[in-house]
Amino acid sequence: MNQYVLITGTGREMALGFNFVRRYLEQGDHVIATVRKPSEALEKLQTQWPDTLHIQLMDIGSTESVNAAVAAVAEYAPRMDLIINNAVTTSPDTNKELEDFDLDTVMPALNVATVGPLRVIKAFLPLLKKSDNALIVNISSEAGSIGACYRSTYIDYGMAKAALNMATKTLYNKFKDDPKINIITVHPGWMRTNEGNAKAPFDPYDHAETMRLMFETKRHDKTGPIFVTYAGEEYPW
Repeated sequence: MNQYVLITGTGREMALGFNFVRRYLEQGDHVIATVRKPSEALEKLQTQWPDTLHIQLMDIGSTESVNAAVAAVAEYAPRMDLIINNAVTTSPDTNKELEDFDLDTVMPALNVATVGPLRVIKAFLPLLKKSDNALIVNISSEAGSIGACYRSTYIDYGMAKAALNMATKTLYNKFKDDPKINIITVHPGWMRTNEGNAKAPFDPYDHAETMRLMFETKRHDKTGPIFVTYAGEEYPW
């Protein structure tokens, strides 16, 4: 049976979210691609998949926006089988050391990167509960690993992803006895998503398929690791 899949942060053609959209459409799934503002790349893609690609404006930094989005999606989606929380933002000072970092820019970044996925999960929970085997995937990062941390910058991004990992573990505890819902958090690896990442080892379109297949191995896995790499291997909290 084809899935109903919701993916956040999908507007940029070379980025991971957009390529997740492509991969799930190619599987014949119904994809709800959410963006904060209109995306020409998504609109072009929709001409190829007019019946299965649904573009939904949604700002995950706003509870009002997320609630409006779920109301719109519920008009045509009978359930939600997979949510990929991919959208993120960072402070303009993310590459700076503490001495030069404007700390007043941290909270807006955390609002989107950490609280945003929780808004999505909370709002879409009634649709997730209508699925027989729903999976929630939070896209994290190696930057969110406290044990593996080596940076002295990326203060906001690292904090946001570490907090997202904690939120994932908390929700795992909530869902651990529910055979119909599972949740994981994923370090996706370094991809060639822009010119600055030209030396990255992974192509986002190819890598999206690697992770799509890995997600299916985790859908019913309640005993394996919760924070995993793109290959499904355990990553340190």
